Amino acid sequence: MAAEASLRTGAMVALLAGCLIGIIGLSAEARAAAEPRDVTGRLYAAIAERLGHMQAVAAYKQSKEQPVEDLDREAVVIAAAVDAALLAGLEPGGAHDFFAVQIEAAKDVQRGWLQQWREGGSLPAEIKSLAETRANLTALGDRILSLAGSGRLVHEWSRFEAALTLPYLGTARKRELFDALLALEPFPDRLTQIQSTGVLRVGTTGDYEPFSLTDDGQHFKGIDIDLAENLAEALGVRLELVQTSWPTLTEDLLDGRYDVAMSGVSRTLARARVGHLSTPYFQGGKTPIARCEDQARFHSLAAIDQPGVRVIVNPGGTNEAFVDAQITEAQKVLHEDNRTIFAALLAGAGDVMITDSIEVMLQARKNTGLCGTIEGSLTYQEKGFLMPADPALSTFVNTWLQLRMADGTVERTIQEHLSQSP
Repeated sequence: MAAEASLRTGAMVALLAGCLIGIIGLSAEARAAAEPRDVTGRLYAAIAERLGHMQAVAAYKQSKEQPVEDLDREAVVIAAAVDAALLAGLEPGGAHDFFAVQIEAAKDVQRGWLQQWREGGSLPAEIKSLAETRANLTALGDRILSLAGSGRLVHEWSRFEAALTLPYLGTARKRELFDALLALEPFPDRLTQIQSTGVLRVGTTGDYEPFSLTDDGQHFKGIDIDLAENLAEALGVRLELVQTSWPTLTEDLLDGRYDVAMSGVSRTLARARVGHLSTPYFQGGKTPIARCEDQARFHSLAAIDQPGVRVIVNPGGTNEAFVDAQITEAQKVLHEDNRTIFAALLAGAGDVMITDSIEVMLQARKNTGLCGTIEGSLTYQEKGFLMPADPALSTFVNTWLQLRMADGTVERTIQEHLSQSP
């Protein structure tokens, strides 16, 4: 059974997501401690700064004889803002209305500058490209939404009005913008966000068979893809697959790019420090795989960790973490694409790989030239789902998972995907 993912691949949304990365890697508490306390003041300043760029926009349009109003562009900006609002945990309706008013305020400022230049004022000496200015506007839009979603705001009209001392921005428009800002509401929790938007966003790598695999970035299959469909059905919402990677898995979690990571994720203490991990649904461990003619050669970890042995590994996940911790004499060979790493091993790009036992079992079935080299495993490992530190969502996911384990759904799904490979 395969699912079709609706992935955010547009350049606008990618840029919006990328601009939030500046504060990733910290817990919510650490982020709060690292930021200055006056979040409200910084929010007002960001709104003013964004409108301040309208002089540059107007100058470019004047130089190219373009109109102020561009309805197609406005629709793109608002749609991107709605997506960015979800990353910030804000209700999309409020974000839509706020950016719609911001656009009207921006047009007021542009028209004021254009009128000044038509009456004899001088254009700026340097006309910035619209692409450069728009990149700044996108980053500021993300910052506004991130600050608005922080939950540490104390709004004051007098302070807001004083912060927006911009030419050609009238009091009535400021008031409209302030009222729209007040209507920006954060979701009380991630579960409410999922239910309100009707979408469950599942982060998956697409490179880890039998849990998650894609050949084209659009169509996914695997144990966790089937379970994701089941979870979305239990929630009564639509499934949207968001492709992530092992190096960026926790960064994307903290950025809000997805609601639950389902991709054969190992339960580790490092991941538990940044989010919630579900009840385990599969147990295994790290074990070596090599070309069958070398099976006897790599019968133990000590036999693997020898000078001249090349241990091939995909970067960013628990495989690399194990190699870095346990391998001191052998050479580590990085292979970026986990989907092709076993073919590379078979072709001689490495001598041995250490990965999860279920992957060794699967790949040995698929590739007659590859064999596991030890009985059992080198470590104890559990697979689970990674979520934000959100008790409501964690409670629902764990309840659903325990029920699906009890009725045999999880085990049947695992066996179906293992049996599909020759």
